Amino acid sequence: MPIPTIVLTHAGGPHLDAYFAGLAASTEVGEVSVADPSGATFATAQKVLGPKLKTTGKDAGALLREQKPKFALVAMEAVLTPPAIDAALEHGCHVMAEKPACVRAADFEPLVRKAEGKHLHLMLAFANRLRPEAREAQRLVREGRLGKLYGMEIHLVADQTRLKNPSYKQTWYGQKARAGGGHFTWLGIHWLDLALFITGAEVEAVAGFSGGVGGQLLDVEDSNAAALKFTNGFFGTLTSGYYLDRGYHQHIKIWGAQGWLELNHQPDVTLKWYSTAEPKVSGIQTYTPPAEPTGYTPWVHACARAAAGQQDPPVTGREGLRVLDAIYAFYEAAKSGQTKAVKRA
Repeated sequence: MPIPTIVLTHAGGPHLDAYFAGLAASTEVGEVSVADPSGATFATAQKVLGPKLKTTGKDAGALLREQKPKFALVAMEAVLTPPAIDAALEHGCHVMAEKPACVRAADFEPLVRKAEGKHLHLMLAFANRLRPEAREAQRLVREGRLGKLYGMEIHLVADQTRLKNPSYKQTWYGQKARAGGGHFTWLGIHWLDLALFITGAEVEAVAGFSGGVGGQLLDVEDSNAAALKFTNGFFGTLTSGYYLDRGYHQHIKIWGAQGWLELNHQPDVTLKWYSTAEPKVSGIQTYTPPAEPTGYTPWVHACARAAAGQQDPPVTGREGLRVLDAIYAFYEAAKSGQTKAVKRA
């Protein structure tokens, strides 16, 4: 049976078009309520959701009490997200929230405990986990095709062009107090999560540099160079920054005692690996992902299915917390110039 759903957002809420489209397409989602204190998103909600839109309102608490939703989608700036998640959990909702969902990991941790105590899902928007090439890379690593892991390189570079737009400084993700950070909390976070998803590792300690290299005089960083120590003993590096005139450069490379793997998105998606674990297979192997939808629509669908009790959540609150702990520990390490241990979630 389709579950009643609520969207908690505001003017300029992130990825709303994609989230509304995902809710509209998901058969697990029933009637949708939208809470927005500005009312600025109601017209878009009506256009995209159509007959699924049950009601709108400026008072989120009143809608939560009156509509009794089972699934809440929170698309808000980071500093405003924790109280919205808390309210949704308090009213018995499973929650999917836009990342980073906080401006410090300490604000997210009690929400994870609360969700677990209420047996509710708390899912950050890590949509890359559902990509078929990511799932195949995870299978290869988890089945031991690379053997003991030795090292990993994580690389996500986006365009510097967006930072030159005068309006960028006025957006919430251009202000550290509202966003928690810059490139790392907005984009780099996706590929750090993906690296942990593929390997099953956690970050144990971090060090590195974070700041502005593009001359834009922003409040948030446009460049990060991180050194990572993982819990099972291997090391890694992460490059996260705005450097290009347009587009993205994205890859994850993993090396192990019995081979290597490279997942590459620039611009075509490729997965290739080499393994000595299978004597009958030689040379570099490749994987071509099937032509299936990717992005936020299938992610919303998976989260709604989890909220409806039809599948496991695509990410747990504790997995999200591990990523946030690593990122905010990295910011502290970069500021202090000292290696920082990462709190174990």
